[in-house]
Amino acid sequence: MTKAIRIHEHGGPEVLKWEDVEVGAPGPDEVRLKTTAAGLNFIDTYHRTGMYKIALPSVIGREGAGIVEAVGTNVTSCKVGDRVAYASSPMGAYAEARLMPADRVVKIPAAISDQQAASMMLKGMTAQYLLRRTYRVKAGDIILSHAAAGGVGLILGQWAKHLGATVIGTVGSEEKMALAKANGCDHVINYRTEDFQARVMEITNGKKCQVVYDGVGQDTWAKSLDCIAPLGMMVSFGAASGAVKPFYIGELAAKGSLYLTRPTLDTYTATRADLGATTDELFAIVASGVVKIEVNQTYALRDTAQAHRDLEARKTTGSTVLIP
Repeated sequence: MTKAIRIHEHGGPEVLKWEDVEVGAPGPDEVRLKTTAAGLNFIDTYHRTGMYKIALPSVIGREGAGIVEAVGTNVTSCKVGDRVAYASSPMGAYAEARLMPADRVVKIPAAISDQQAASMMLKGMTAQYLLRRTYRVKAGDIILSHAAAGGVGLILGQWAKHLGATVIGTVGSEEKMALAKANGCDHVINYRTEDFQARVMEITNGKKCQVVYDGVGQDTWAKSLDCIAPLGMMVSFGAASGAVKPFYIGELAAKGSLYLTRPTLDTYTATRADLGATTDELFAIVASGVVKIEVNQTYALRDTAQAHRDLEARKTTGSTVLIP
């Protein structure tokens, strides 16, 4: 039997159970993976709590790396022994072994470790589509990135700086201010001690930002809209503080004909071609050294409940992996 973290009900970290699960042979177009590392992401807490509804019982986790143990019929994109990574449905990364559709996994380049791959697939691909597709950041842009010391934030800050943007980041502690500063942010705001909207106005001399990248949600929503220049874009890609409440769409007009989008990684990587293009660009910029992936925390897979507690308490920075 294979050990995995499974939930039978929605709730707090205590619902995460270390259990035996059955993993069969791969079917057509599937591969069986031996997990070497699983990524920890805020979306995992949404699945655990029921913010995002899933069928129960379920092994959760959307991101991981591993070694191909077996391939089903029709699989030509990888072979037994290949190092591969993924960050997509179906869930099930919190397991010692699992099955995955072959067209959802990609080979890991030699220059990238399994732990790096497991920690950067979801966050790195998210940063790629945010910066390169949702709003294509260019030299001279001023951007605001919330949770700049988080997993997506650290990658986004480095990448945006490389593209020539002025990067303003928000964080919640002095320690995180230093981390964000070291990872691309030109200006860092501690939202616990400063009014971030007032500081953005000061930093930009009232010109505001071309785009706000907001994975925080409810706590930052209202003031974020006031940080955006006319015809700028609000990119709401997460809800770490809770879902954004319903609002009057006329606010977008009153604040400067703003654009608003709520993108998801699944949409941006829905086809194999899109997945390949996204990971090709991500792997290339990491291999070049422009974007550095630091795994700042590791936990044993059986200790996933504690990892969730620390993540939700904002005790973690950057990327975290779970090791079987």
